Amino acid sequence: MQTVGILTLQGDYDKHAQVLRKRNVDTRSVRYPDDLLNCDALIIPGGESTTMSKLMDHIGIRDEILTFAQTHPVMGTCAGMILMANRGGDSRVKPLGLLDITIVRNAYGRQVDSFVEEIEFKTQFGVEVIKGVFIRAPKIKSIGGNVEVLAELYNEPVFVRQGLHMATSFHPELSNSCAIHDLLISMIWEPVLAE
Repeated sequence: MQTVGILTLQGDYDKHAQVLRKRNVDTRSVRYPDDLLNCDALIIPGGESTTMSKLMDHIGIRDEILTFAQTHPVMGTCAGMILMANRGGDSRVKPLGLLDITIVRNAYGRQVDSFVEEIEFKTQFGVEVIKGVFIRAPKIKSIGGNVEVLAELYNEPVFVRQGLHMATSFHPELSNSCAIHDLLISMIWEPVLAE
């Protein structure tokens, strides 16, 4: 059975676990380096990116995440996207550099500016429409040539993928759809199928 690790340093990690339970996927809380053992994928949830960045270094899990990401899928949502980016424009956040994107933090507004918008993206089964929940959401300012845009809002990318890794500006775990988590689950098998 597949096991998806969820970084549980801070943020809305429990909502991701609830979605994965709907798909009968085991989850594992990842707080320390050894917690990544036997995980098939990792989710970096929304929350406070500066806090999560500092905690990763304090606990000493950053290098293990980077090693894990060389052969396993990683998905980031909201703050998770900020942490996965190459560039974030905030010296307090030390990015993991898993996606060749430049991020602007909180670009969609403050907490009081939160909103829900329909997001349309292509899946292997056709076009899926989900409700994207934007809470202090980051905006993608630029993307590298190897980054695939999976969904846009107002003609700007909000869901991207590069190889085994993907990230959303919004919170898919707060919608009623499992489609984005389904994509992560399907990506677990891609390294195996490629061998």
